[in-house]
Amino acid sequence: QLQLVESGGGLVQPGGSLRLSCAASGFSLDYTSIAWFRQAPGKEREGIACISSSGGSDYYAESVKGRLTISRDNAKKTAYLQMNSLKPEDTAVYYCAADQIFVCRLTMSPYRYWGQGTQVTVSS
Repeated sequence: QLQLVESGGGLVQPGGSLRLSCAASGFSLDYTSIAWFRQAPGKEREGIACISSSGGSDYYAESVKGRLTISRDNAKKTAYLQMNSLKPEDTAVYYCAADQIFVCRLTMSPYRYWGQGTQVTVSS
């Protein structure tokens, strides 16, 4: 069974950091691009970071550029999202997505595999 499971969410104060993990099971991350999306209450799901299958290219939404870093460890079948300098507007459910595409995208359509999401709340 193909599955992605996110972890690492929680409550953090403004300016704090979190590292999210996305663990894959049932398939290899080789030749697979991975993306992180988030969805805040009442808003559409938005792509915020992605990393291409080779790991050589990554892309970020303007709203998170310089604060978030996506990475991957194919041997562990896990992707990560390091989030620093968090702001209250970063509060959302965070999802990882994956598919066998060479170049990643920050749109939902190329990705067939999705996790269930992990809640991130930034509040004092």
